[in-house]
Amino acid sequence: MRRILNFLLKSSICFVALAAMAAPPAFAQDAVDPIGALLDQAPAMDEDQAEAMGALPPPPPAPLPYAPAPTAAPAYPYAPVTPPASTASYPSRGPVPYTPGPVPYTPRPVAPYNPAPTTYTPQTYSRPAAPKLSAPVHVDEYDKTPEAPLNPVELGYETRLRSSFASAQGMQGPLDGAWTLSTTGGQPLYSLLFVDKGRGQLEGAWRDPRRSGATDASGFMTGVQRIGAQLSASFQTRPGVGATTITLNPAASGTWTGVLDEAGTRTTVTLKRD
Repeated sequence: MRRILNFLLKSSICFVALAAMAAPPAFAQDAVDPIGALLDQAPAMDEDQAEAMGALPPPPPAPLPYAPAPTAAPAYPYAPVTPPASTASYPSRGPVPYTPGPVPYTPRPVAPYNPAPTTYTPQTYSRPAAPKLSAPVHVDEYDKTPEAPLNPVELGYETRLRSSFASAQGMQGPLDGAWTLSTTGGQPLYSLLFVDKGRGQLEGAWRDPRRSGATDASGFMTGVQRIGAQLSASFQTRPGVGATTITLNPAASGTWTGVLDEAGTRTTVTLKRD
């Protein structure tokens, strides 16, 4: 760069000198030193000098504004098919006549139910007269009562009691209940009461109707057992007397037949349910 400036400076000096020599002096002019003016001009600095002296380099050119490229319309691989116009001719239809629908059902008005007030009249209860008894009623006579006949409420209560008793009785064993031990001729010897819960174990009590009122005419059986189909029981009828033993086997019509042994005296007996 410096060499180019020196070359240009020398060329200018030569050109001015030649021009001054060729032109005639027409009139006196002020002395002007063009060479000195050129020499007084400071040479331009190159890029290296400018960087060394801390001069800022020229700013880079401003970027051009971004303009997005116009988007082209998408090209479909096929063109939509336009259906051909129908050539069929349809007969023109006139206006459809209006047909009214069914009339909605309207129920008939019903008068509210207003029953006539009734007056409750309670039934009068009159206690029936007590029956006239010709003989006293004993405690053991369960089917008799010295009182008047039962009213409907009392009858219903007694019916429920009898039903409960029958239901409980149905869960007992076949020997449960009251029995009468008598001779083959029908003479009662002992009244027996068995408790059979259906689990094989039996309990029993006895009473001698031939000695009614005696304190030792009743008691409990000391041994009641059933071995297979045979029933045996023993009890003490009097103090100091041997035990009374009965041995029975089932017979027809729910009865039992066997032998009664009273201190060595054997009697053929029959056991029937009361």
